Amino acid sequence: MEDVVAYKVTERTNVRHITDREGLLGALFLLPAVVYIIALVGIPFLLAIAFSLSDVTVGDTSLDFVGLQNFSRVIKTPQFQRSLVNTFAFTLIAQVVIIVLANILAVVLAEDFRGKWIARMLIMLPWATPIALGTIGWFWFLDSKFSPIDWVLQAVGLLGPGTLLGPGRHMVYLGREWLAMASVITVQVWRLLPLAAVILMAAFTSIDRDLIDQAEVDGASFWRIHFQVKIPLILPILYISLLFSLITMFGDMVVVYVLTRGGPVYYTQVLATWAYFKGIEGGSLSEGAAIALFLFPLLLAVAILILRAARRMEIN
Repeated sequence: MEDVVAYKVTERTNVRHITDREGLLGALFLLPAVVYIIALVGIPFLLAIAFSLSDVTVGDTSLDFVGLQNFSRVIKTPQFQRSLVNTFAFTLIAQVVIIVLANILAVVLAEDFRGKWIARMLIMLPWATPIALGTIGWFWFLDSKFSPIDWVLQAVGLLGPGTLLGPGRHMVYLGREWLAMASVITVQVWRLLPLAAVILMAAFTSIDRDLIDQAEVDGASFWRIHFQVKIPLILPILYISLLFSLITMFGDMVVVYVLTRGGPVYYTQVLATWAYFKGIEGGSLSEGAAIALFLFPLLLAVAILILRAARRMEIN
């Protein structure tokens, strides 16, 4: 009997000793995430590298090594060059607009007013709506013949013969180069603005109210409090929000694919859609992989810089 009791006590002690080992528990908890990343990110990434260094196509799946020929070939094409410029232009312009509007929305939503929960729900709808479904709605909204925007512009006298926007009855938003580019940026801002606003709102509400009260007692104006007190305190969170938006936009192809399919001509093409058209629809898997991998080193460098800046802000 004493041996059985001693065995049970020893067994419980061993179990308790295992649960007390933080290193072991941490590894066990991280294991599912590591397996997930390796299976769904690591393996496809290595496969894409192998494809980009070979001459693989849909019709010939043999991986014959060709070095950097695919990268050299795609870089010289005007479609790739325009896609690269558009990717940076769309992302940077949209991020500036998102940061400005998100700050305004965050300040408004952080205040107490009647119907605030309804306003928050409506603002979050673009983020909660599936990307393809929301973009299809915009596709109808910007239709060349049935756009309600054109109807409103005609009703107020801004569109039509002898008007400010021209004699035509339709703006053809997705058929003109600059209007199509502006449409893509608008939809991207509409899609990503809610999340950025909610993140900043949460950051603003986490600021110690005593700091704000002290600044108000010292006679600081609303703008000085916002830009010299609130913004510096939430910079680490702002950096993370910016990083998330940058990576999301750089890799997004749904908006351009649904709205314009890269048109007119290839003026709204981005790297993600061009990689799809070249690699999947065009059948050149090697060149598609090369296009898709082109921004990886740059995005990695940007991510490291933003995370390091956020870490320095937290330490300071």
